[in-house]
Amino acid sequence: MDIVLFIVIGCAAGWLAGKIMKGSGFGLLGDLIVGVIGAFIGGWLFNTLGVSIRGGIVGSLITALVGAIVLLYVLRLVRR
Repeated sequence: MDIVLFIVIGCAAGWLAGKIMKGSGFGLLGDLIVGVIGAFIGGWLFNTLGVSIRGGIVGSLITALVGAIVLLYVLRLVRR
């Protein structure tokens, strides 16, 4: 059940990140994949910085959203 929740939160974060980071997107499916990968990146980034976000699903969504925004930013830099 945890993996399903992780994928759902990652998909929501990817969709939100796609809306926040306007411009030429990767499409709905691409942004959703970026969200799932961004969830890993957000968790690693916050862990590395020593930041602990509590709050259950909302905290997980914030972590995944930050990771997805960072990933979208880097991908769009590379795509130029």
